[in-house]
Amino acid sequence: MINSTASRNFDLNIEKVLEGWETCHAIRELIANALDEQILTQTKDVQINRQSDGAWHIRDYGRGLKYEHLTQNENQEKLRNPSKVIGKFGVGLKDALATFDRRGAKVCIRSRFNDITLSQIPKFGFTDVVTLHAVVHPTHDKSFVGTEVILHGISDGDIAEAKNFFLKFSNEPIMEDTPYGQILKRDPRRNARIYVTGMLISEEENFAFSYNITSLTAMMRKALNRERTNVGRTAYSERVKQMLLASKSAAVADTLVDDVMRIETGANRDEVKWMDVAVHASQTLNAAKKVIFVTASELISQKDAIDHAQADGLRIVTVPDNIKNALHGTNDILGNSVRDLSVYQSEWEQSFQFRFIAPNKLNTTERSVFDQWRTIADLVGGLPTKVREVRISETMRPDFMTTDEVGGLWDPSSSSIVIKRTQLRTLSTFAGTLLHEIAHAKSGFGDVTRDFESELTRMLGLLAALQHTPRKGMISKLLHS
Repeated sequence: MINSTASRNFDLNIEKVLEGWETCHAIRELIANALDEQILTQTKDVQINRQSDGAWHIRDYGRGLKYEHLTQNENQEKLRNPSKVIGKFGVGLKDALATFDRRGAKVCIRSRFNDITLSQIPKFGFTDVVTLHAVVHPTHDKSFVGTEVILHGISDGDIAEAKNFFLKFSNEPIMEDTPYGQILKRDPRRNARIYVTGMLISEEENFAFSYNITSLTAMMRKALNRERTNVGRTAYSERVKQMLLASKSAAVADTLVDDVMRIETGANRDEVKWMDVAVHASQTLNAAKKVIFVTASELISQKDAIDHAQADGLRIVTVPDNIKNALHGTNDILGNSVRDLSVYQSEWEQSFQFRFIAPNKLNTTERSVFDQWRTIADLVGGLPTKVREVRISETMRPDFMTTDEVGGLWDPSSSSIVIKRTQLRTLSTFAGTLLHEIAHAKSGFGDVTRDFESELTRMLGLLAALQHTPRKGMISKLLHS
């Protein structure tokens, strides 16, 4: 029978430790274990403080550490909660104890089960081999709640460096939760940081955000070595990208789109080098704010239209051609069309209100001109079947690209050709405008396009041919009205 009042030696089987570990790395492992226990038991916050004895105390309020926990073994409870906890195998605690011994720090672990200190002792049966042992003492308090680690010979700087490894103690608030982890607001005083379940594994100089990955890939699990730091970007880049593609936050999108606008100057951060991230951020911003996406060349060639958009309260977002092309014809995260110049033109046209006037409200001269519309249309084969009527309006929508007022337009949404009332002053003016819009309706294309010009040329040929037919007199009448 074991004497519960006697101290016993538990061989940790450690002769050498990771030479790269400093005292702060050992403290990091103690804090990680305490935070894991807090999360798994849903108990109150971990306490880290220097007490009157001059020692630093790290305490959780969980179930209490037993000497059995010093063995290296898979922790099934932690393996079942990979998105919540940091440790799994018990390696970190043993390495931490060995590091404290190597660095000359004194350690005491207290719980309701036992008190543990460290000592260099010959292995049982092999007196020539000295290894680090945990000396297991009877507990000082069977009612003690949680686990407390007492550290002597530890500086304030060691504690500060250790806490710096944890998201919990950082100055990086969560901007958005995603199924893959959290997008964090980067502390502007330092590099962006990559955490895995709250522990720092890497830093990025040119990332816009910090990230806390809670859903690990197989590559990441393999990359997370005992040192837990200096993990390469290839291990976590896929999860970072998935977080950004799952993001619906306007604040996240705004930051990324600002970077998209810097691509052509080379001043952007790295996330928008992923094309799908840049496109998704633009789509998210389109859903959240009044924006219009244009290229640098459109800022020059379509200046009037862009000025009009700004006057309508739209924020102009200048993007590279490849991103503009990728956005064209797509919808944002709410299902609305991503606004470029063509979408804005459609919105603008739909917002315009015509003031139509019935033929019987025209004066005598205007009515006599308007009544010739069928005869004029017949000169070029009649109205296209898609045109249901010819209408007169007191007002006319300005040309989108120049903002100049036009005399008429083909309006596919109402299947009608609309002519401004002022065009009825002369028959030739009305005829020219009507024929022009018939050409648009037949070709289906706008001004200064090859298809429109081809249709206009065909119609001019028809009119010329009519000069040599019995209807020649009607053409002359139109030309001289």
